[in-house]
Amino acid sequence: MILAIDIGNTNIVIGGIDSEQTYFIERLSTVRTKTELEYAVDIKTVLDIYSISSEDIEGCIISSVVPQITRSAKLAAEKILKKEVMILGPGIKTGLNIMMDNPASLGADLVADAVAGVAEYPLPLIIIDMGTATTASVIDAKKNYIGGMILPGVRISLDALTSRASQLSGIGIEEPKHVIGKNTVECMKSGVLYSSAGAMDGIIDRIEEELGQKTTVVATGGLAKRIVPYCKKDIILDEDLLLKGLRIIYEKNK
Repeated sequence: MILAIDIGNTNIVIGGIDSEQTYFIERLSTVRTKTELEYAVDIKTVLDIYSISSEDIEGCIISSVVPQITRSAKLAAEKILKKEVMILGPGIKTGLNIMMDNPASLGADLVADAVAGVAEYPLPLIIIDMGTATTASVIDAKKNYIGGMILPGVRISLDALTSRASQLSGIGIEEPKHVIGKNTVECMKSGVLYSSAGAMDGIIDRIEEELGQKTTVVATGGLAKRIVPYCKKDIILDEDLLLKGLRIIYEKNK
């Protein structure tokens, strides 16, 4: 088993995974002021909850889109595991051909998603990752990462709505009772969920129109399971996709 850590703008995902299965996934809040020791305590706590000792962990790989945390998290993991930790970045082999204007600018999380997607699903492929931002990654039939989209995430949209409208209080992202809301809270819940689902359906249509062919669509990320059930398109939900990609990349480079 390896420890796979993905540092995002809102959450840090920690998972234990090998080629056979994912043993656990936990989410921590991303706190930029935490020290190396505090992150070490977080990692140790997660391992203790699942009765996993550092000896059970073969190695560790980190992907991060928050550079100011990356080094602290790496040192924290090394403190607990007593092993060198791999960082997904320049010099790491991924096997992915990135056809972007500046390939180095592609986020580590999107790289890991794409590596797992290519390994597990028929191509061409659209990967929708619903985190702080919602991203769509497009991999063509020849395994090339050809580009994608970035749009405001579900939580960003909801926070913007509630912060700019004084009569609208904060709400959770929960299933509305009706598409046509009967009160303010129902209207907000329905609006957030169905607008996000509609956006995903529309994005898929437009990407497939530009590609000129049908695609496999996979959704991942912390909020995907809340939105995918409301989509009309056939979308595969794979909450472990990023961790699977990190495992594959670790194996290529160990």
